[in-house]
Amino acid sequence: MPIVVNLDVMLARRKVSLTELSERLGITIANLSILKTGKAKAIRFSTLEEICKVLDCQPGDILEYLNDKDYKKLMG
Repeated sequence: MPIVVNLDVMLARRKVSLTELSERLGITIANLSILKTGKAKAIRFSTLEEICKVLDCQPGDILEYLNDKDYKKLMG
């Protein structure tokens, strides 16, 4: 899927740990890890909204679309 999740990048920029984000959102670390690693099949807009509130960012800072060619390059 050519949607890339950049949650790890935003966490690093905001100096927020996955554990802290989990606590602030009330979402398990396991579920956030699935999202962070790009293994999630979907995300609720309400969850995305809460992540953006906590990290003070836009949805486009977390989710990125890549065309097939660029996605294949990224994934090796």
